[in-house]
Amino acid sequence: MNTQGQRVKDFIENFVTLGGSFLGEPFELLPFQREILDDIYRTDEAGKRLHRTYLLGLSRKQGKSQLAAALAIYHLIADDADKSPLVVCAAGSRDQARLVFQEVQRCIKSSPDLSEVCQVYRNEVKCDLNNGVLKVLSADHGINQGLNPSFVVIDEYHIHKNRDLFDALTLGSATRNEPLTLVISTAGFDLDSPLGEIYRYGRKIESGEVIDPSFGFTWFGPNDHETFDHSDPETWRKFNPAFDHFMNQDEMESAFNRTHESAFIRYRLNGWTATDNAWLESGVFDNLASDRRLEAGEQIVIGVDAAWKNDASAIVACSVEQPHHLEILGLWEKPDTAGGHGMGWRTPIQEIKETIIEACDNFRVVEIACDPFRLEETIANLAAEGLPIVEYPTNSTARMTQCTQNAYDKIIGGEISHNGDPALIRHFNNAVLREDPKRGSRLTKERRNSSKKIDACIASIIALHRASFYEPEAEPTEAQLIVI
Repeated sequence: MNTQGQRVKDFIENFVTLGGSFLGEPFELLPFQREILDDIYRTDEAGKRLHRTYLLGLSRKQGKSQLAAALAIYHLIADDADKSPLVVCAAGSRDQARLVFQEVQRCIKSSPDLSEVCQVYRNEVKCDLNNGVLKVLSADHGINQGLNPSFVVIDEYHIHKNRDLFDALTLGSATRNEPLTLVISTAGFDLDSPLGEIYRYGRKIESGEVIDPSFGFTWFGPNDHETFDHSDPETWRKFNPAFDHFMNQDEMESAFNRTHESAFIRYRLNGWTATDNAWLESGVFDNLASDRRLEAGEQIVIGVDAAWKNDASAIVACSVEQPHHLEILGLWEKPDTAGGHGMGWRTPIQEIKETIIEACDNFRVVEIACDPFRLEETIANLAAEGLPIVEYPTNSTARMTQCTQNAYDKIIGGEISHNGDPALIRHFNNAVLREDPKRGSRLTKERRNSSKKIDACIASIIALHRASFYEPEAEPTEAQLIVI
């Protein structure tokens, strides 16, 4: 195989250092990284690079950002294909784009040889040898259509909502001698997404269905329709080429124990999933049904998730006594049909209020955790009547990430029960997990206007979260309005 890979490998191992736990150590390329570089920089008989676009699929913790930064530095300083290169580090968000750029900055500043020929600024790096420039761009910060990059590295393409940035950067390099766009990403869930589109194209090239030497493809992860045991450490080793080199295998096991199945497959095994992070595996919540029922006078926490119109509202009780037990106290869903449509449906606020008051008469309610959106007046009135209201805004991703993880741990651990209510089971099974790269994860519907309701699930995980703050013998709190 003809390749420029050895030149690239020599540069990286002579001038680039590692970061993180290996800060300052020489970048000694692993066997799988050496193979990747040989393939990316394959050449034709005339010595010109074959690939113009290259998709590299790797799971998390495989050194993607470090490798991307090393290649960006190489193209800025040592690539002789362009006399005055323009290198672009791009991603779906500014935070993600800066991960690679900050690694570039660190490598250059820590190397006397690199810092001698480069000037590092806040948002770009300039090379004095060739007037080359390295910039950082993100899809959420506007798109510059006038760029003419010689090398582009796009990190975590699975979070891109459209291909505008990809098109702007790849189509803008037509006058470059040997332009190269490297897309590095973990798997997604939607094969019709921007990443899914080029992934499917790569698979067709891999199978021989399509012949296109300009497109390169390497994917460390399950093949389409491949069966595998995601709980088997040998599977982890198979789909994580750095598993036996620098990965913390105890951390991998911990991630498996604490992470829902679809997210573990996507992020740790680099496998595509059929849905956007289905929160629970089929049957997991259903199997926690029991004959237990809440008894009059039992100590409980109430979770309330209400909508103003055209959706659903739910009130769920969670026992303070462990293992926690869940039951729906009230559920109002927009009818599927109301005179031909449900657009005129409104949440019966008075019924919600009466249900909460009735629950307080029947049980020892230590806390009523309620999302205040659209219910400000109602919860203020309830607090004024002496009920233990706690405002629990569900628009806080940080709070809901903790809340969701707490519920997931208890469900997977079999530490809760419920009364088998079909509506409760349905709402739990409808919930999907949305990943937020900046702040964490939260439960949502499968899409914004979906008719599949999840409000009873949200009310349940709120109640579970707040119940974890009470010991079984805890006495009811004083009636007051608390904002958390």
